Amino acid sequence: MKVFVTGASGFIGSAVVTELIQAGHQVIGLARSESSAKKIKELGATPLLGNLEDLETLQQGAQHADAVIHTAFFHDFMLTNDFSQFTKAAAMDKAAINAMGTILMGTKKPMVVTAGILGLPLTNGYITEESTTENPLRFSELTALELAAKGVHASVIRLAPSVHDKGDKGFVPFIIEQARKKGCAAYPNDGLNRWTAIHRLDAAKAFRLAIEKGLQGALYNVIGENSITIKSIATQISTKLNLPLVALSNEETAKHFEWMSHFITFDAPATNLKTQEILNWQPKHIDLLEDMDQNYF
Repeated sequence: MKVFVTGASGFIGSAVVTELIQAGHQVIGLARSESSAKKIKELGATPLLGNLEDLETLQQGAQHADAVIHTAFFHDFMLTNDFSQFTKAAAMDKAAINAMGTILMGTKKPMVVTAGILGLPLTNGYITEESTTENPLRFSELTALELAAKGVHASVIRLAPSVHDKGDKGFVPFIIEQARKKGCAAYPNDGLNRWTAIHRLDAAKAFRLAIEKGLQGALYNVIGENSITIKSIATQISTKLNLPLVALSNEETAKHFEWMSHFITFDAPATNLKTQEILNWQPKHIDLLEDMDQNYF
């Protein structure tokens, strides 16, 4: 297949591109700059210059492909420490998904959209593939499901909050950087709220399988470890950086973690049994704490 990948030069998207090409697919990668285009070419894909606000280019990419994988997201709120930008990013994401979905309407071309585990309700103690909410942190999942209900062959990959590997620039590196800046490895309250994690290469394989054998309207929990306490992450940071381990009140959490305080208090243990069964997929790479120990300090 020829697959159009948004975010193709990014941390997750570049791994998806490599996974697709190694499996024999052709890739068109959205590139928002010449440097991104260069990286996409080096990966063996064909760059298409444009960004998430360039809806015509997104539709062009979808039109000329047999499948679409949407991994891009506007992350400027992480750089500016302005969480109000997250709302803008979510709206931009929704518009981009709908633009590509409109092109796929009436075809059997698969479309895989990226969403997240955080913020979903627990079902019998865990977030399962059946766990849904009408008020998600971002709009991608609901938008994809609305398209699927209209006949688009859309499905959703829900990523763990930590997608880890060398080169990670997400939540965990930010937590480490804040520890260095603030002089302590911190966690909110008792630190027993739980996150999930997935190695980037395991996630990339799940994206490929979702394109090749995914089901319309399916929700995939792409996680490896299903229950990592925030305190255990902070403890690892404390040990590696030789910094005190500190529990924070809600007010202190907001000051210490800044924009990330909107995410770090979520309790989000999850399972992936249905995802493993449908996609014939199983995570096999190292876990988060081992990856942190080897590659994050």
